[in-house]
Amino acid sequence: MNDQYEYPRPALTVDIVVFALDEKDLQVMLIQRDIDPFEGRWALPGGFVRVDETLENAARRELEEETGLKNIFLEQLYTFSDQDRDPRERVITVAYFALVNLQGHEVKASTDARNAAWFSISDLPELAFDHDQILTAALDRLHGKVRYQPIGFELLPEKFPLRSLQHLYEVILDRELDKRNFRKKILSMDILVELNEIEKDVAHRAARLYRFDKKKYDRKTRKGFNFEV
Repeated sequence: MNDQYEYPRPALTVDIVVFALDEKDLQVMLIQRDIDPFEGRWALPGGFVRVDETLENAARRELEEETGLKNIFLEQLYTFSDQDRDPRERVITVAYFALVNLQGHEVKASTDARNAAWFSISDLPELAFDHDQILTAALDRLHGKVRYQPIGFELLPEKFPLRSLQHLYEVILDRELDKRNFRKKILSMDILVELNEIEKDVAHRAARLYRFDKKKYDRKTRKGFNFEV
């Protein structure tokens, strides 16, 4: 005899907030819905979880299907469960936030997305469902976490000048940082490798390039090192 559930089960979805950084501002990836509800409205990429996959696998699948993005930093954010958050039925969503470097990641819409595009955090369209709440929660997590874990390096290319690293923190933290103090502090952590390379094809004076040494950071963390910007 098959077991029967006494209570009806809500549907389960995943939604993903994908952040990137350009020369001016923090960007978020949005898709334009091609189906009801909210057809034509912009929303976070995401969708229903299949019975044979984990939450993270569902998030990565939906992200690749709807935007073409794959193999990027992804972390679970929060569960949103208001009863009326989806007009179709009772839907609980597990939100994730992701970080990606704009270089080397082609964005393309597919499946039930009419379009996929980057939007500045300071100039967003009206979002479908409760995705404005999810985005706010992701921003709060990013603002807090970037100061105490080196996740910000996920937004940069593998090789970068210190100027770009400072710009990243100034944009996310929304405040200016003293150039001399920032560089002194970040270099004193001994988690960057100075490369024998400089920027190419730039209008300004070419700067020395660095890369983040994750293995060294992990070793130092196991010994009690605390990252703080």
